[in-house]
Amino acid sequence: MGYQPRTPRDFGRRHGRTAPKPKAGKRRPSGPHRLEEEYAPTSEEIVNRTLNSLNRLGDQRFAVAPFYEHFYRWLLSLRTVLLDFQSNPAVAVDAQFTDESSRILSDIEHDLNERRLREASHEEAIRKTNQNLLDARSLLAQTEREDVIQTKELADKKERAVKPLASRIVGLGEDLNRIVRIRAGFLRSISKKTKAQKEAEAAQRLDSTKHQLTKIEQSFTDEQSKLEDEYKRRKRQVLEQIKKYQKEIENLEAGVQVDDALETRRAACNALINTMNMFLQRTQPPETT
Repeated sequence: MGYQPRTPRDFGRRHGRTAPKPKAGKRRPSGPHRLEEEYAPTSEEIVNRTLNSLNRLGDQRFAVAPFYEHFYRWLLSLRTVLLDFQSNPAVAVDAQFTDESSRILSDIEHDLNERRLREASHEEAIRKTNQNLLDARSLLAQTEREDVIQTKELADKKERAVKPLASRIVGLGEDLNRIVRIRAGFLRSISKKTKAQKEAEAAQRLDSTKHQLTKIEQSFTDEQSKLEDEYKRRKRQVLEQIKKYQKEIENLEAGVQVDDALETRRAACNALINTMNMFLQRTQPPETT
């Protein structure tokens, strides 16, 4: 046989040797069960842990409103703390502790539910009033826009009605001036009587057109006055509504004071702590000297 070159993989192998097999014996526990088997908390540690949790929950603050959104989470944490304490095999709670703790939980839940309803109702009232205020301000802006549009439409309508009459008055005035400049007499093409008659007729037509123009202008002036009065009336009503809603918001914000129910929650936690202390006094044997 000829020489066979060794590949890079062959340099990592040692011929004739196999990997050692693990020795048979007890396997060491692994995973979360290992800690539970090695150490279980004592009843004293469980009590201290529960008391610390109750103190922490009694001092917990809710900085951001609406506060009622935090109540359910806080109650769930409180129930979890008590359930962990009652279900631990190192602690054997009696019926008195169960009844008293259940009553305290029921009372604090009822109190927080009432607070939640009051705060939610108060928040909804403020929301509705704010919406009414926004609607009133929108109505005021709409009223002002409508007044501008109506005033412009009336001005355009007036111009269309007045402009032809004004042009006609100019023409009639020129006709009257032309008649006035005509020379009349016995040797002229027109007699003085005829000239006077024509001049009177032209003046009458001019005066009639001017009177018609004045009448039309007065009608538009009256219509513009009515339009302004209606605008002022509507604007005054909307401004009164805005003032009313602003006052309602001020009263709502100052009338009902909402908070995070710290004192109520702290009192419930203190009551549970006292219940635990009484339970420990009943169940723990007296110390011997």
